[in-house]
Amino acid sequence: MHIFMNGLSSLPLMNSGKSRAINAENPRGEKGAGGQASSILGKSRKGAPCLPEIKPGETAVLAEIDGPGIIQHIWFTVINKTSDRNPFVLRDLVLRMYWDDEENPSVESPLGDFFCCGFGQSYTVNSMPIAVNPSRGLNSYFALPFRKKARITLENQNEEPIPSFFYHIDYCLYDELPAETAYFHAQWRRQAITEKGVDYVILDNVRGKGHYIGTFMALSALERYWWGEGEVKFYFDGDTDYPTICGTGLEDYFGGSWSFAGYDEFNNMHETQYCTPFLGYPFHSTRNSAVTFPYHDDYTPAMRSFYRWHILDPIRFEENLKVTVQQIGVNARGLFERQDDVSTVAYWYQAEPHVPFGPLLPRMERWPR
Repeated sequence: MHIFMNGLSSLPLMNSGKSRAINAENPRGEKGAGGQASSILGKSRKGAPCLPEIKPGETAVLAEIDGPGIIQHIWFTVINKTSDRNPFVLRDLVLRMYWDDEENPSVESPLGDFFCCGFGQSYTVNSMPIAVNPSRGLNSYFALPFRKKARITLENQNEEPIPSFFYHIDYCLYDELPAETAYFHAQWRRQAITEKGVDYVILDNVRGKGHYIGTFMALSALERYWWGEGEVKFYFDGDTDYPTICGTGLEDYFGGSWSFAGYDEFNNMHETQYCTPFLGYPFHSTRNSAVTFPYHDDYTPAMRSFYRWHILDPIRFEENLKVTVQQIGVNARGLFERQDDVSTVAYWYQAEPHVPFGPLLPRMERWPR
């Protein structure tokens, strides 16, 4: 059905969808109920544009929508200032999404990582489904379908309240969804020190039919020399010792090549960042800009983040799926097994029910090194 075809070529097509939006001024997305709150300027003059705060330990319900419908766009922003006790707020806020009547979330990730901002940092991301704009304008254009209900929450695991949380969720209600419609899922993982010679697991324990549509990776290199020779592997539908799909290297998987090498006027090599619709390397730093005084001069292991969207080339599976990546480097002596700090978000669609995720790492274990 063309309700999913929100591209330029389908803009002239009409359907039976009913457009709605949720924000702090219309938390239920009710028709004709937006922007009623009063301010010093009077009634319906920007009276409640945000949640005043999310207290420590509080879980705010950002959306609770009766279906059938499809969430089409999400925009969030978090205050851009942090304190010494609150340096990694984008990893202290936990985003969860639930579809229909499920008790276990189909999406669970630190807020920043879901939007391709790792390490508790904020930086520009310019891709097709995810865009992060100055300053901390977090946008998602993933289609998020639901039949009975959609519920989106944000938990504040920080020690301090989160002030002035702004959000806007655009969606469309329909009489029904196509029978073959799958549900969106995303899961964050981290291994602070990978095990030498053992592949890092991006995603596992997926059961049922679906398709894998993206990977975000935040990697801190803990050893010298080139770090990106590891191959991304997709095991599905009965694969055991060897995968059906195996890549050629980490920079190749994210659409670059030859170590992302660029050269300055002195012929010194440096890695080149880029953002494209489906592949990107938006962040590289050896300084932790999220941390304020007295830590602002701290240097860190080199931090890099990448995204790869399988939008035009989804990985389809019928029964099960596992995704891994090797930690392999190379130097003058050749290939060698590495140990690095890796965190990822896997994005996929599948039929429900899904296997419940394992427990999310505690807050301090999510902080970058």
